Order: sequence, then C-alpha cells, then structure tokens
Amino acid sequence: MEKVKLAIIYYSQTGTNYQLSKWAAEGAEQAGAEVKILKVKELAPPQAIDSNPAWRAHLDNTQSVPEVSLDDLEWADAIIFSMPTRYGNVPAQLKEFIDSTGGLWFHGKLANKVVSAMTSAQNPHGGQEATLLALYTTMFHWGAIIAAPGYTDAVIFGAGGNPYGTSVTAGPDGLKEDARVAVVHQAKRTVMVASWVKQGLKG
Repeated sequence: MEKVKLAIIYYSQTGTNYQLSKWAAEGAEQAGAEVKILKVKELAPPQAIDSNPAWRAHLDNTQSVPEVSLDDLEWADAIIFSMPTRYGNVPAQLKEFIDSTGGLWFHGKLANKVVSAMTSAQNPHGGQEATLLALYTTMFHWGAIIAAPGYTDAVIFGAGGNPYGTSVTAGPDGLKEDARVAVVHQAKRTVMVASWVKQGLKG
C-alpha cells in the first residue's frame, strides 16, 4: 500500500513545539509514513525576538527547517499541527498561514485531510484545550477528519490526559509531563486513520 504522507506543521517560539514535532515524526515514521517537518513563518519583529535569548537561539538553530507552503498541504494526506496557546487560541503566525488557505479550500483540496494537533502553555490550565478546539473549528470548515487521541491508550494520562491532543506544560525547566510516548501514540494513530481514509478514497 502507498505510504501515508504526513506534514507536521509547527510554530515554536523557544523550541517546545519543535520538540513535540520531532517526537511526532518519530512515531509517524515507525508507522510507515513519509514525513515532512515544516515550520510556520515567524512574523514577530527582530527586536521582540532579540529581547528573549531563547527565542533568538531557537530561531537561529532551526534555519534549516523548511517553511510550510500551500503546496505542502496539497501533498499531505494527513497533518499534525503543533503550536503554543495564545490566550486560549491559535498563535497569530499559524493563523496567518491558515487564513491563506482559502484558495485550496474553495477548490475542495483540503477536504478529507486527516488532522490532529498538539499544544503547550506555561501552566496546566493555560488554554491548551481551548487552543486545540479553536484549531479544530477551522478544520471542520476544511472538511478535514479529526484524529484526536481521545483515551485510546494509557500513555495519554502520563502527558496530562488531554483527549483533544497532547498538551504540555513548558516552563523554564522544560516539560513537566512525560509527553514523548503520548506524542508518538498520537502520531501513529493519525497515520493509521489516514491510511484508512486513503485506502477508502482509492477504493
């Protein structure tokens, strides 16, 4: 059977969601997918970035990661988004990219994409669930098929037990949850659902 094509699209200020994306790629590749890790274009002004050494360092260290394009969305059978929460909503950088997809949406090229998402905040109730649901609202408009992890494996509880998608608490000392296995599981599940859809569409 033809491999599932998975685009992992992330926005990360200091590296948390980039790390989640790399774990997702690990799980997806274990499940047999062809994977691209793609970053969202940074829109913040240089002076804001330079005011935070960790932000500047992460941006410099990920220059080799390609920026996502609309062509990547067409290519993908499945998409995993990873982003920090911004007041319980999607970051402006990712929202700007999503808002540019109107042409693909109009021509039906986003329908039946299998989508899942992950997020982070600085505290356990910092808007993670709201951010994932906000993103999924747009995905319903796309006609996408949401592959949330639900409670399909006990490893989800080790990462906080969020059924909408893996969410982590990221502070100065790094991640507070043991999220890697939950992310790997979520990615494998996304690939599995995408393989069913891909096979069904061909049949």
